[in-house]
Amino acid sequence: MLSPEAFREAYSEEELAEELPDSPIGSLRDIQYLYGKLYTLATTGGGEYAPYLTPDAAGDLVDTDDSLIVVRVDVSGDKPKLADDHLGPVQLTRYTDALVQQVSHCKYPAARGIDHSVTHQAGRNSDPEKLARYAKERLTKWATDDVVTKASIAHEDGWIIEQLAELGEDGDTLETIEDGIVTSLGGESATALLTVQVKTEQDSEFRWPGEIDVFLEAMRQRKLSKLVTKNKADNSSGDATDLVTGEPSRTVGTSEDPQNYFLGKQLEKFPGLDIEEAWRSHPISEDAAVTVMNAETFVEACTYRTFGAKVYYLPYFFGRPTPEKARKLYELLYQAAIDEEDTTPIENAYEEYRERRIDENGLRFYVSAVMPHQMSRYDVFGETLNGQLHYPKELAFTHNRIVENTSAFTTNTEWTAPLPTNKKWDLLAANDDLLHAVSTGWYFYQTFAERDDADADADDPRIKALVSVLNGEPISIEVLLEEYVSRIISEETDDEYEGFPSFLVASQFAQLCALADGDLELLTTTDPGKEPITREPTYEEYTMEIPDILATDGGHPAEAKLESFIQETPALAPDSGEDSVTNERRGAFLLGALVGDIGSYQEYSEDRSTTLVDQYPVKSITRSRVKKVTQETIAKTLTYTRQEKKEGKSYPGTKAEHIVDRLRETILDPDPDKWEIGTDDLRFYYALGVTYGMNDHPDWNQTQSDEATNTEEEY
Repeated sequence: MLSPEAFREAYSEEELAEELPDSPIGSLRDIQYLYGKLYTLATTGGGEYAPYLTPDAAGDLVDTDDSLIVVRVDVSGDKPKLADDHLGPVQLTRYTDALVQQVSHCKYPAARGIDHSVTHQAGRNSDPEKLARYAKERLTKWATDDVVTKASIAHEDGWIIEQLAELGEDGDTLETIEDGIVTSLGGESATALLTVQVKTEQDSEFRWPGEIDVFLEAMRQRKLSKLVTKNKADNSSGDATDLVTGEPSRTVGTSEDPQNYFLGKQLEKFPGLDIEEAWRSHPISEDAAVTVMNAETFVEACTYRTFGAKVYYLPYFFGRPTPEKARKLYELLYQAAIDEEDTTPIENAYEEYRERRIDENGLRFYVSAVMPHQMSRYDVFGETLNGQLHYPKELAFTHNRIVENTSAFTTNTEWTAPLPTNKKWDLLAANDDLLHAVSTGWYFYQTFAERDDADADADDPRIKALVSVLNGEPISIEVLLEEYVSRIISEETDDEYEGFPSFLVASQFAQLCALADGDLELLTTTDPGKEPITREPTYEEYTMEIPDILATDGGHPAEAKLESFIQETPALAPDSGEDSVTNERRGAFLLGALVGDIGSYQEYSEDRSTTLVDQYPVKSITRSRVKKVTQETIAKTLTYTRQEKKEGKSYPGTKAEHIVDRLRETILDPDPDKWEIGTDDLRFYYALGVTYGMNDHPDWNQTQSDEATNTEEEY
């Protein structure tokens, strides 16, 4: 395959323009056709028969010993015969790049049968006798094939093929071929292509198949014959307008494509399919169909397996293909094809964008997920032509900014940030690999409910969320909350995990904040009560020196932190709207915060193995239990307050007073028995509160740093 530099040198603007389609990219078939064109130009060049060759099929044989076995036939006289010159009737040589077009191999991917071309690919490490049989079949089987015979009759040089067939009827000739191959190989097995060279005139040289038009036409007809008989069709073809080129032509209905779409069992693509009439539902010309098939190398390079599905990210440039767009696209596809790194086309495109080699505004991606079920049966879902680099790129940047530079996750005071961070958790520390996580779906794998990928289906919300992010479509907040809560509960109850999954909840909330970013707007809902969750938080960004966050009246920093977090989180802020659900959500959060705060106190000060966090897991929280849990938690808080005062610890008011006062105020109006908040909504923000409460303590690292500084100043 030509390098991008060699590709640019090989084809001028005019030559490349001649090969490109005239219409804008408007369908998957248009993309596949363009990929196939670029691949053909980069491997077998231009020309009528170039799309029919399959250079990759035997690509691993190039420049290997004993990789090409040639039967040399002379048909220049009255009767056909094997060559009798100094090279002899059989030549064992090396298959090279220079011979790719001359040998003109066209693979037929079937367990049994001959290749479409007169050149045939043997199996790996075939013994000499088997190779001899394949060599003889160039005369006895390929030359007498029905389609080849029909093609030879219609061609002015068809007599050449007839002479091969005639020679194949001579037993002595076949024995000579076999002896020559066995002797040449010295009894050793080999992996090779088998072909013929033919001398057609007395004073001419022996010619390769690629130099004989009738061989190429017969190859073409054999390959085309398979495009109309797939899935037991007799002849699914007819005259129609080619959906790719827009030209009237003979079209085929059951041709293959790199993504296994439009197969006989692909009923969502062919509703009410009549296999013989498939060409009417999906008319594609013979040559266009073959070009589409050639897109396979580039299409496969632009895939990634995730969630039990095969996800396609096929880049293209918006509008009509031009030579310059084609060259830029070829660079992306070439890089994807040779890249041995575990990267996606989105990451590759981002590198090109970062190096200012492409403009992201014109770049688009076809995105789909394919779920295989059984042989020739696939489900296609999450399909869009509008995937864009902007959304996954900006989502990764936004998420990193939130956990690294905002007051929700960072602090420079003597009190911890509202939510914890952890360098070992991908979503709780800024990292350069987040674009990979977003584009592969790992971003949602870490936060959504766990599933067995072997049982994944087209309704998998992880796939839907991934495709939504890639094409800029908003995700339903209801789906997110359901997935988040399900994952939290599963980890709470799984013996593999210890304690409350606070890092998971913090990761989910960071993701929720990133998706709500005002420039992305990747969250949506039809429920007015959940609408505040979809709004972008207004957390202060710490991009310069971070000022201390202190209460204006000189009060406790924990109180200022709680007030600030609530006010800057639209889902919790009192002024987010008149809907009572926001107040109820804030009540659930505050209840969780108190449970987390007192639970941490029980664990670290009381050395209790079972705390309020364990006593009131997320799964147990419902509207009917909120009042009881609140009463018991506040009662426990008062008990510890009295206990600490007896021990001589003096502080005004109640332990965790900054939470208790707001909780009492929120939980009483309206009464929880009359709450309207949904269960997932209630449970997630309760879990967020527990995480907040568990993290609501002095920042020991900061305190130790301050003490060290003060000590140094004293000296």
